[in-house]
Amino acid sequence: MGDRPDGAPGAAASDDHDRTAVFRRQPGGGMPEEIEKLYRPRRSEQGAGAAPRPTRRMPPVEDIPDGPRSAPGGGGGRDGRGRGRVYDGSGRTRRDRELRRRRRRTVVITVLVLLVLLPTVFYLWADSRLRRVEALPDYEGRPENQPGTTYMIVGSDSREGLTDEDMQDLRTGRAEGKRTDTIMVLYVPTSGRPSIISVPRDSRVEIPEIGENKINAAFSADLGGGPSTLVRTFEQESGVRIDHYVEIGFAGFVDIVDAVGGVEMCPEEPMEDPKAGLDIEAGCQDMDGTTALGYVRTRASVRADLDRIQRQREFFSALISKATDTSTLVNPFRSIPLVTEGTETFDVDEGDHLSDLASMALAMREDPATTTIPVGSTPNHPVLGSVVEWDETLSQQMFTAMQNGEEIPESALQD
Repeated sequence: MGDRPDGAPGAAASDDHDRTAVFRRQPGGGMPEEIEKLYRPRRSEQGAGAAPRPTRRMPPVEDIPDGPRSAPGGGGGRDGRGRGRVYDGSGRTRRDRELRRRRRRTVVITVLVLLVLLPTVFYLWADSRLRRVEALPDYEGRPENQPGTTYMIVGSDSREGLTDEDMQDLRTGRAEGKRTDTIMVLYVPTSGRPSIISVPRDSRVEIPEIGENKINAAFSADLGGGPSTLVRTFEQESGVRIDHYVEIGFAGFVDIVDAVGGVEMCPEEPMEDPKAGLDIEAGCQDMDGTTALGYVRTRASVRADLDRIQRQREFFSALISKATDTSTLVNPFRSIPLVTEGTETFDVDEGDHLSDLASMALAMREDPATTTIPVGSTPNHPVLGSVVEWDETLSQQMFTAMQNGEEIPESALQD
């Protein structure tokens, strides 16, 4: 056993202890002189006459941050590639957390984009399915733009899209070409109640390039007419400018009625017409497409065509109400077939779009007034047979209101 430096016995036994004592932290957070010497640069490395380099000092222990300081498994907080990785208490790196945040952000953005993009794509696809015709051409003397909005709605007897079996079931016959079974004008004033105005198809008018005839002849291709001729004839006779054109044939009508699940109507009397394929009882009932087509086509009643156009207005209003009802729109088994079937069977003007059809449908939900162009008499024309003459005074009141964008006065409304 050696002696302690002060001569005390047992110094050799504590040599190891004394050698580690120099590493102990000194009062005031300083560094033992023996350790500090290790950080002093040798004078030979500094060069003769060079200023001594700053002494590097180890930070006090209390300045070293708490928490994990190394990656799992060692490595001094560095991964196998030598890059520093800071771990949280769960062993996950900041980089991992950032990657997860980026993934969540990407998912949210993708969902938002799809929510915006899918409806847009669906709208463009549906709009492209509309069949477009030249119905509103400019011509010399055409009425200028007017307040309010007008839609000409034409139901034609076109058999396009019907098979031989369909024509037999619907009692449509096999006539070639197409003629007008229905002519209506939806008028939306700048303020006030919209109106659905039926145009008697036997109305005697002057048709451009055809001459005096019934207004439905303006649509007949056999006489050189068509949608544009029909629109021009009405505009010249009334002085009212038509803004939008919508046409639907037999097949399209049946498909739309079936797509919404049928339409409820309440005839006051039983109706039977073998020519139209109609046989129904009195009272409220849901009509499918086939029954509805017979209902709006039949003339088997006292006033014949005048009764028919009244039924057409009532049915069309009920159909639009059902098609735009919330129960239909939120039901994909109703709304999707309605769009796919409807857009494929509508003919519209070249400048019209699906948004115009939607605006028309919304206007018809506002409890529109239903009326007919006021009729004065129904004389028997020597060439044309029975024709309808418009009441000059009352019809002019109606047309003047439409030209000015005003609500049609009660005095000019006629059932």
